[in-house]
Formats: sequence, C-alpha cells, structure tokens
Amino acid sequence: MRAGERAAFAQLYEEHARAVYNHGLRLTGDWSTAEEIMSETFLTAWRTRERVHEDGGSLRPWLLGIATHKADNARRGQRRRRLFLARQPEPRAEEDFAPRTVGRIDDERRLRAVQAALGRLRRQEREVLSLCVWSGLDYQQTAQALGIAVGTVRSRLSRARKKLARLAEENMEPPTARGEMTSAAAIAALPVREELT
Repeated sequence: MRAGERAAFAQLYEEHARAVYNHGLRLTGDWSTAEEIMSETFLTAWRTRERVHEDGGSLRPWLLGIATHKADNARRGQRRRRLFLARQPEPRAEEDFAPRTVGRIDDERRLRAVQAALGRLRRQEREVLSLCVWSGLDYQQTAQALGIAVGTVRSRLSRARKKLARLAEENMEPPTARGEMTSAAAIAALPVREELT
C-alpha cells in the first residue's frame, strides 16, 4: 500500500470501510456526514500512505485516528451551518413525508437521544468511548489513533463510563413492552468487554 498499489488499497478499504463509517456515524450522529467522513478518511489515507509504519500491524487505528479528526472538522462545519441557518427566515411549509419515513425518523430520534447523552461528555471522552467501546480498539490501539498515552485512554474511558452510568440513573425510562430500556444514556452505558493489555 505504501508503494501505491491500488489492489492493496482496495483491500484496505474493503476491510475497514464499515468500521470507519460506523465511527463517523457515532461521533456525528448523521448518516450523510458519516459517509463524507469515510470518503475523506480514505482519500487522506491514500495521500499520506507513505507515512504508514512498516511494523506490519493493523492499519485500523491509523484510519480511525484520521476519521476522528475528520469528524471534528465536520462538527465544526455543522455548527457554522446551524448558526447561519438560525439567522435565516423560516421556510414555507412543505408536503409531509412522514408516512414514508416513519422508521427512519424513529431511528434518527434514537440516535439524537444517544448523541444528546454523549454530548454531555467531554470531546476527548466521547472519542475514547467511541474507539474502545464501539469500534473495538484496545487501549494501545486507541492511544495510537489519538496520539495519547495508554493511561490517558484508561482514565478518559473510566470517566466517560461513570458519567454515562450517572446519566442512565437520572434519565431511566420505563421498560418498553418487550422489556427493553430506551434511555440513550442507559444504552450508551451498557457494560462492554475490556481488552487486557
């Protein structure tokens, strides 16, 4: 891949595109933004492929580190767009497409609820939580992706879990008919298997 072999890069894409997309989605809460993050991540990876270390390890932490930075840029851009749109006059009412999009709206509502709970965490805690819990990186890989020490990863993850557990207690919703908990904080604070390093 470092030599620019397209087949090697295509294999890298096939192996890690879904993980990069999911990471972008978790950090931004927006499907289209996650797609942009994924494409920008692989474009940056192609452009900077000569910087990859030759140790033969997984390139997943490197890709998720790039995606984390792209998500930060996307969030800043979204914030600027929201501020711009807030200054604009209200648009005219248009046709209601709700009957065709009920499932997607419900998914977006749940994702916004999770994003709201995660929004109460510091950015560094969200990034570590996303990489360790959802993307499945161990502490060492997360430290590598973010350019921080392993001990810092551990302490940020511990703080994030404690905050989410507290949020889950504060915002616990009654069980649904199937016995599931729907609170965003409860979902985000589910215990996960910790990697031993």
